[in-house]
Amino acid sequence: MTKLYSLFGGTTTDTERKVVVENQVVQMQGYSYDRYVVHKITHNEYGYHYHLINLRTLDMQQSTIIKPLSQKFGIGMYYDENNIEFMPEAEVAELYAKANEKRDSKRDAEQKENERREAVRVIGRKWLQENLPNDVQALIVARLKQDESDSQSDYFASRTQYTVILGFSKHKRDIFSEMRKHASNFKETAYLAEYNEKYEHREKYSMGAGYYLGESKYHGWIIEKCPVYTREKTIEDFAYTAGCPDGIHLGSKQADEQPTAEQVNTGNLSFEIVDYSEKAIALFGDTKEIKDLLKAMGGKFNPRLSHNAGKQAGWIFSKTKREELETILKLKSN
Repeated sequence: MTKLYSLFGGTTTDTERKVVVENQVVQMQGYSYDRYVVHKITHNEYGYHYHLINLRTLDMQQSTIIKPLSQKFGIGMYYDENNIEFMPEAEVAELYAKANEKRDSKRDAEQKENERREAVRVIGRKWLQENLPNDVQALIVARLKQDESDSQSDYFASRTQYTVILGFSKHKRDIFSEMRKHASNFKETAYLAEYNEKYEHREKYSMGAGYYLGESKYHGWIIEKCPVYTREKTIEDFAYTAGCPDGIHLGSKQADEQPTAEQVNTGNLSFEIVDYSEKAIALFGDTKEIKDLLKAMGGKFNPRLSHNAGKQAGWIFSKTKREELETILKLKSN
């Protein structure tokens, strides 16, 4: 049975009719104008599916609709019926191998990042379970916003780059004086502790951003209250933030204060263990020879940890691992 799919202004495409062949070059129109090569064609109950490789990025994708360029109408995939172009089969095969390698590498990187984030969340969950007050009704948090608006297309949006927990509240009311009080807990938001009416935003309406303290919801730091509806959901929502080395700044216990450090010397190796934050320690020193052991212990390597007024490579551990870590380091000297 012929399958007809609507495309743009009421026109249709017969997906049971093969319109291009393998190794043929087609082009995206109306968006990126990238060129693609058809490396494989498959068929199922929905018609023909064209498997494409982007000649610029090596990304792979599929399309069920490829139109002749003479019928161009809006964004879509097209082929030039008056100037049909092919690539040598061997060259397409080489592109496919490279595209597969890129896809696998991307998947591996995403898996490692997911594993890293989950390890951070494990630390954060434990800290919140032990330190989140029983009578807490809301969290006061600071968020660093990055503007992703496009004024030419009237698109306005922002992305949260970083979140910091500044304090806990026993009520859900939005009070700017309370937000200003906690702003001084973190040096990046300390300027919001001073009263400025322009920083008080009340947007509790449809499509609004709620109550927040800051210059703009699109860029820079803002402070807002996040109500606690269930303890379990709050712990899960803020586990990553709480697990980050610089994710918690409560009262006078600043994570960016000078940490206490302990020097551990084991034979020819030298290590330094630092109280990095309220729930994490950092290990610096000659760790290359024992990196597999540190990873097996749950340590997370970071090439740019803050240390001695600069950036230094080191390993982050939960504070609960301190005694075990000291024991292991001393055993390595034997």
